[in-house]
This record gives sequence, C-alpha cells and structure tokens, in this order.
Amino acid sequence: MTVKVEVVEGGVPHTKIMVAGIVASLVCLYLSYLNVLTNTEMFSFFGGLAVVSALIWGSHTIKVLCSYGIGTGVPSAGMISFGSGVIAMLLATKFGIVAPIAALIIGVVVGVILGYLSNEVLNMKIPAMIQSLTELAVVGAFTLMGFAVLMTGGFTFTSLTTGSITILGVALPSFQVTFIGGSLIATAFLLGALAVQHPFNACLGPGWTQDRMLMCAAECGFLSMFVAAIMSFALVPAGSAIISTIIGLIGWAYTYCKYMGLSKRDAASWLDAKPIPEVEGH
Repeated sequence: MTVKVEVVEGGVPHTKIMVAGIVASLVCLYLSYLNVLTNTEMFSFFGGLAVVSALIWGSHTIKVLCSYGIGTGVPSAGMISFGSGVIAMLLATKFGIVAPIAALIIGVVVGVILGYLSNEVLNMKIPAMIQSLTELAVVGAFTLMGFAVLMTGGFTFTSLTTGSITILGVALPSFQVTFIGGSLIATAFLLGALAVQHPFNACLGPGWTQDRMLMCAAECGFLSMFVAAIMSFALVPAGSAIISTIIGLIGWAYTYCKYMGLSKRDAASWLDAKPIPEVEGH
C-alpha cells in the first residue's frame, strides 16, 4: 500500500524564491569585496545579509522537501544542508575572487550526489529529493561563506586561516585567532543549521501560511547575524563589528514584529474553530 501526500501549493512559486535567494546571496557576497578595494572591514555586514537571503530560500526548500510526508526529517534536512555546504564552502575559498561562484557550482555537484544516493541507494524515492538536497547544499555553502565574511571581512581561504595577536606591541601570526582555527566555523554551522530548519518546523500544520514562514526565516536569519556579529569583535575592528551588530539587531527587531503580526493574523482566523470533544471515560 502506498500513501500519497500532496505538496502544499500557493503563494510565491518556489522557483522565484530560489532565483531570488541565489541572486541576493551572490550580490551581497560580492559587495563584501569592497573590503578588499577599500582596505577596510566596514562592509562585512554584507556577509550577514547574504546569510539572511540564503536562509529564507533554504527554509522554503525544506518546506518543499518535507511536504512529501517526512516532517520528522526537518532537522536532519537542516543538518545535511550544512554538512554538504561546509564541503562546498571550504573548497570554494581556494578560488579567490570567484569563490562565491565556485561555492554555487561545487554545492550543486555535492547536492546532486547526495540526492542520488538518498533516492537510489537508500531507496527513499522522494520526487523532490535530488533538487532539494542540491539547493540545500548551496544554501549551506552560501550561509557559511556569509558568516565567514561577517566575522573575518573576507571569503578567501587566507582570510579564514590567517590571524595575529599582539604581545608587547609586536604582532605575531596566530592560527587560533581565525574563523577556522578558533572554531567559529563550528558555531556558524550550528547557527545556520538551526535557523534554516526552524521556520517550517515552527509554522507547519493546518494553519501554515507562506508569508508567515518566510518572515520567521528572515527573523531567524537576522538573529543569527546578530549573534555572529557579536563574535566578530574578536576578529575584525570594533567599528565594523558595531555596524554589523546594529544592522542585525534592527533587522531582527523589524522582522520579529512583522512575524508576530502575521502570527496574530493567522491565530485570529482560527477563533471560530471548535475544540476537540473529550471522549467520555477518558
């Protein structure tokens, strides 16, 4: 016996959200290259905006995948997104200025392989599996690269592994004071993985609405940006970190208020719903 689960349709088509997510993430990552052109880290906040863009797209991808009846797989979808994305991101950082494009290409390759193995080897046979895991690998790569920019000011392998400490007025190289050496990449991994899977988990059910879920994704993205901006004080000048922190805080406050408004709107539509009757004797 087979059970067919219909995918919820309506609102903005997923394809448009995907294209918007890819374009916005790439544009923000490349705008962060202004740090190199101006020899500052003042534009690191663009990395945080790339994170938000990618997470909004990724949250809707998880909705598409998990609408096929695997709601319990929402957290694992978030983890595989970043487990595959970290591979693509680290490899892409070796390509210098074209790293964001390389992350897109490598993420697609890794995602297709994982999707094929899931459907053909593990025999999951989910129609949206290959495309969704491909998208999620790119989402993970873009999000981690955005966090790297936010915390270090750059997206090349050198900027992620080169740091220094000052002892008695002398600057000494230190691998520990870096995005990778200081294990900030692990924190970024968890911030992104939790943020990408939470919106659909929080908003699924008979009262699901697309705009509320996407606003929740934006809120989670800005909250993650705010937390990462606080950590960036260890690696970038205070002025750059303050700018990122303020933008993250303002973005979170705005999206949180909007999300609460949408939640109240959707809750009000259920006011006339009848309670489930209690069975006598139970």
